[in-house]
Amino acid sequence: MVSMGSLSPIKQIRSVRDEVAHGIALRAIMKAKVAEGVKISVYFTFSKRDDDRFLRHVANIIRARLPTRYLFALATTGAPSPSSLTNANTLVISGSDDDDVQSAVLLASSKFLGRIVSLTNDGDLMSAAIEDIGASSYDSAALWDVLHKSVRAPLDRLIPPPGSRSTLQLIDAARAKLQRVTPHQAWDILHDPTHPIPAFLVDIRPAAERARSGGVHGSLIIERNMLERRFDPRCEDKLAIADRYDLRIIVYCEDGWASSLAAASLHEIGMWNATDIIGGFQAWKAARLPGQVKPPSTESKTATLEGFSQISGETD
Repeated sequence: MVSMGSLSPIKQIRSVRDEVAHGIALRAIMKAKVAEGVKISVYFTFSKRDDDRFLRHVANIIRARLPTRYLFALATTGAPSPSSLTNANTLVISGSDDDDVQSAVLLASSKFLGRIVSLTNDGDLMSAAIEDIGASSYDSAALWDVLHKSVRAPLDRLIPPPGSRSTLQLIDAARAKLQRVTPHQAWDILHDPTHPIPAFLVDIRPAAERARSGGVHGSLIIERNMLERRFDPRCEDKLAIADRYDLRIIVYCEDGWASSLAAASLHEIGMWNATDIIGGFQAWKAARLPGQVKPPSTESKTATLEGFSQISGETD
């Protein structure tokens, strides 16, 4: 065995880089998941000198170690190497099947639109210079999605894809998370002075539906496409009142279907007290409740009633 001391400095550096490359290849293989019988893996490592050549070397090590079908995404993250000509990080997608790699190239190109500086496609390996890859959790999730979709079997147009759910299943899953309320229960919560947390009635219907059916004055009007952004305390577009996670948010739509999905989505951002009205606005009218609720209040000293408005139309 040749000792490191007997090697020239250049050979020592190459030996160390080779050892690092083998370590990364092994960790990427150990991290792999199996999708449709194919091993897939996403692995990020800190930027190194000559990222493209280094990641290609890692990909070749993986190819030599895996006899089965696989598709891997390897990327450097952090500040690009000073020697980088593109001032960007490197993404390498490599696999045992050219079709898998080409599918991944197409998907990745759309996922990182506007961030790809350059791209080289060798059939069974794609190398791209991408700006700031790994800087957010989006990048890792996007690459896993790319690999999953690239290896899945062709779909039968008449058979639901594996893992998909029907509308009713989505609704059932959403409602399982909620403590849904009737219109009368919603009214009581909104007008109970002893209720321990701030409560808000939120109308998520589009303007045309509100204009046609009317609504409840005093509701906070936030159309469905803006709901999460307005109530996420971590979002720059949040309302001033969205400064705490225990808010009692009572969502309603026209009939109580879209509102269940919307309230469940609020749970995903941490608003676990969010719920919806059973039967929606039509149930509110059928219950002959007043067309106006008490203006919402909050215990928060920093919150305001910004964003509250009224709509035209009265309940029956």
